[in-house]
Amino acid sequence: MVRLGQVMYLHKDAYEEYAKRHAELWPEMKTALKKYGATNYSIFLNKLTGQTFAYLEVPDEATYNEIAETDICKKWWKYMEPLMDTNEDNSPVTTDLQEVFHLD
Repeated sequence: MVRLGQVMYLHKDAYEEYAKRHAELWPEMKTALKKYGATNYSIFLNKLTGQTFAYLEVPDEATYNEIAETDICKKWWKYMEPLMDTNEDNSPVTTDLQEVFHLD
């Protein structure tokens, strides 16, 4: 299992809406995440900076990355775009984090 961590960047006025939209995650998005291997997925918010920290586990990073090509993922990105920093394709601007410690 591969553990992934990344930071994303919310707009300061979007914290509540971001949490609301994730609490109401579309069933088809949840299905896609699971289909592409995402498990143990959590997102944490630093309200002082607007940064989120996403953590998830995947069996294979290459397979998981294929979710970005799905229509449902692109639809979700467009839905979330007003709330966060995004790239031209509406994908969130992310900073991938390097794991430096793990304890089972």
